[in-house]
Amino acid sequence: MAQKKRGLGKGLGALIGENVYTPKPVEEVVSTGAVAEIDIDKIKTNPYQPRSNFDDKSLEELAASIKELGIIQPITVKKIGIDKFQLISGERRLRAAKKAGLTKIPAYVRDINDEEVLAFALVENIQREDLNPIEIAISFQRLIDECNYTQEQLSEKTGKARSTISNYLRLLSLPAEIQAGLRNRKISMGHAKALITIEDKNTQLKLFYKVITNNLSVRETEQLVKNELNPEKKRKVKRTLPEFYKNVKDELSEKLERKIDIKLGNKGRGKLIINFSSEEDFRKLINQLKSDE
Repeated sequence: MAQKKRGLGKGLGALIGENVYTPKPVEEVVSTGAVAEIDIDKIKTNPYQPRSNFDDKSLEELAASIKELGIIQPITVKKIGIDKFQLISGERRLRAAKKAGLTKIPAYVRDINDEEVLAFALVENIQREDLNPIEIAISFQRLIDECNYTQEQLSEKTGKARSTISNYLRLLSLPAEIQAGLRNRKISMGHAKALITIEDKNTQLKLFYKVITNNLSVRETEQLVKNELNPEKKRKVKRTLPEFYKNVKDELSEKLERKIDIKLGNKGRGKLIINFSSEEDFRKLINQLKSDE
């Protein structure tokens, strides 16, 4: 029976083991799962890295920590030749180690294919320092396009619900301006989920700029979208009665001792409404009107 693939949802520990690492000289690293002290200049960056932006301030802080405490968690690499390695996960640590002046870095050495490299990079970033929603969406889409994963398989490998994966993938259908807003943290995933329910792209953009301009919360954005999808009927503006009608209304109201309403429509048409409170009051009104004939 074929061994079932282990999912990625439990984190990198489920993939690379939980044991405390003991670095070996790189010359002794020949098997998968070993940990070695590797020359930083022998490590190539990961072409499958889903993260495209690295905050300089954050890297400086990490570099300062590495100078003080060293590398606490090894990076993960793939051996691609004699004394040549490709980074799988831990690019922030690698960049910070360079800033800290390190020439070597501890690394797990894995023997995996390109499909698994991308999966490792995705999971490592999601669990250690969140990608922005668009970077996550692009990574999911790449796993589908380049590795022929189904959404069910993505769910198993990343530990994400299928509905969550579907919501991320839908973000890629948003206009570029809204995707940029997600990348730059101007709006959140919640804002985007509300906006994506609007089908018309121009309307999406119109509401997006309202959200940005007015700094709307997710709940306020949801209400904005709801109003757009279910516009209330515009209330008719109440017309001011011309002086003649107003005088007649006041005169009748005083004479009949009851509330009188006059509703004017188009082309001079309208309604004269005389209010009564009961059948007895109605009979009284009728008698009043007959007595005036």
